[in-house]
Amino acid sequence: MYKLMIVEDDAVIAEAVRRHMESWGYQAFCIENFQEVLKVFAARQPQLVLMDISLPFYNGYHWCDEIRKISKVPIIFISSASDNMNIVMAVNMGGDDFVSKPFDLNVLQAKVQALLRRTYDFAGDSHLLEHMGMIFDTGKGIVAYGGVQVELTKNEMGILRTLLEQKGKIVTRDKLMEKLWESDSFIDDNTLTVNVARLRKKLEEIGILDIIKTRKGIGYVVD
Repeated sequence: MYKLMIVEDDAVIAEAVRRHMESWGYQAFCIENFQEVLKVFAARQPQLVLMDISLPFYNGYHWCDEIRKISKVPIIFISSASDNMNIVMAVNMGGDDFVSKPFDLNVLQAKVQALLRRTYDFAGDSHLLEHMGMIFDTGKGIVAYGGVQVELTKNEMGILRTLLEQKGKIVTRDKLMEKLWESDSFIDDNTLTVNVARLRKKLEEIGILDIIKTRKGIGYVVD
């Protein structure tokens, strides 16, 4: 079942779209905090976004640009600002389609269905992990934060993914080495220390400070 994220500040329109999409068998949810669109996107991982242009705090172009830094998920703009300049801007910012308000819900559903079919008939899955504004694309091995990103090695990916999936819990050194062994990338105790140090340095280079904490004699934790 495909999951849709609706970024629309008109509660009546947002709820009407949500109910209609769910009647067609989709999961759909509406953004409530318009300052945390990217955070919610990363946490809930929708397969398609319906994006209004005029929004509180930041407009739809801003959020489309932020999403495009970490994902190629299809985005349909829905807006009453349907002049040629806005349509061109929407496409240039990474939008896949544009629907003018007022719109027929059945037409919107048909566009959603067609775009999902075109996108996911050939596209692979992407898994995003989010923590304190940092977004880790485990499929591509890329960490994004504050508009910049860094690419991780296979070992660094394994370490960060394990720690993020166990947020708030201490992961022992033995457990980390076991995880890396399972991925056909065995490392010994000293090499684990080196890999953690390199991972920390890469994260610090893009402004992520002190995210991985050492529990002496035990392992590591991400709070």
